[in-house]
Amino acid sequence: MQQAKILPMGYPMKLRDHKLVRLILELLSQGITPHKIALTVALGVVLGVTPVLGSTTLLCAAAALAFGINLPLIQVVNYLVYPLQLLLLIPFIQAGQWLFRQPPLPFSLAQLTALFRVSFWHTLGMLWEYTLHGLVAWSILGGTAALMIYLISRPILGYMIARKAAAEKLRIN
Repeated sequence: MQQAKILPMGYPMKLRDHKLVRLILELLSQGITPHKIALTVALGVVLGVTPVLGSTTLLCAAAALAFGINLPLIQVVNYLVYPLQLLLLIPFIQAGQWLFRQPPLPFSLAQLTALFRVSFWHTLGMLWEYTLHGLVAWSILGGTAALMIYLISRPILGYMIARKAAAEKLRIN
């Protein structure tokens, strides 16, 4: 695991030195607007936690093409939230069970693993209804989450652009 860089005075690396922050700053300097980057991050996070394993890369690519947003950035965000997708998979399915008044999943994790090993496609078919209900719960919560992420990140990105422009103006003078 990589540790934060320690500067000579013992201070940890600043946030602006982080690779993802530098990538976003570079995109901002290429003329990509805070609106587009905020939209990319919001969609990348929400689509990246979809409770259908294996679908997020295609969903993010389709969103990038449909909305004209940065494809590499949405995929980076998608890959960064993958652990979150795994953590939210069961809660989304349980929320779907609650919404549709469906009984709890009748298998333990060990039983599910064994079923998938025996017949992947048959097990997937058995679990399709649970997945569909989880997808409904995700779609209800995802819209609100995407809006919140967008509304929080857009002003921050606008501030970053203004600050970068001011720093460049000082360098020129």
